[in-house]
Amino acid sequence: MGRQAVSRRPPFRPRPMRIAAAVLALFLADAAGAERCSALSGERTVALVELYTSQGCSSCPPADRWLSGLGARGYVPQRVVPLSLHVDYWDYIGWKDPYAKGEFSARQRKLTQLQRSALVYTPQVLLQGRDFRRWGSAAFDEAVARINAQAAKARIALEIRSVGRQALEVEARAELLDRTQKDDAALYLATYENKLSNRVTAGENRGRTLAHDYAVLEWEGPFAFSRDARLLEQRVLPLLPEAVPANSGVVGFVQNRSTTEVLQALMLPACPA
Repeated sequence: MGRQAVSRRPPFRPRPMRIAAAVLALFLADAAGAERCSALSGERTVALVELYTSQGCSSCPPADRWLSGLGARGYVPQRVVPLSLHVDYWDYIGWKDPYAKGEFSARQRKLTQLQRSALVYTPQVLLQGRDFRRWGSAAFDEAVARINAQAAKARIALEIRSVGRQALEVEARAELLDRTQKDDAALYLATYENKLSNRVTAGENRGRTLAHDYAVLEWEGPFAFSRDARLLEQRVLPLLPEAVPANSGVVGFVQNRSTTEVLQALMLPACPA
């Protein structure tokens, strides 16, 4: 299984593997000097798990707990990148989910349409962009193992250049290793926060205190690749006004916009100051 480096050292160090000179140059660019909080994806594919959830959905808390517990069950970021996307279409029931965004609902609908399905529901788990209903069974373990065994079709590098009270300054680099997907592949970036908790006072979960990890706060993309199948993006990604930067991080992933296939995913938690 490929390794994913997360460090406070200068990023993109040469490793004992055969990498084309052009590829190496891409990831060594601007690496001289200062220590940085950075990560570089490995040779094997990391599984992207998207949970579509809502605080207005009474059947969602078990799925939220399942997602939060992935790390404790051995699904470290080198194997699985989890994201919790809160949808807004249950807000009408009586409780407005503070983490919900219409763009997350729109993404769920778009991916559902690409799979030729008319069913949009919560909680829904997407694995590599595809509906995966047996997430609470051994089938999930088997599916992740198959994904991790595949050679990555893209390479991603993430760097958090600065961490503020309400934003992360992020640089993302990516290159397609499977260049046949250049016209359809795109990079997406998301900031997330862990250890979120709030009490619900209305709707189906009234009276309950709900906890969330990997909750997506900001979403940017798609970013298209250039003719040489590479890209560089520098973004300032906002956090919640009351965010705890140490609990936050950034995710980057490359996805085929036509087939929904995820070519590679990478998670970078904010490094300690």
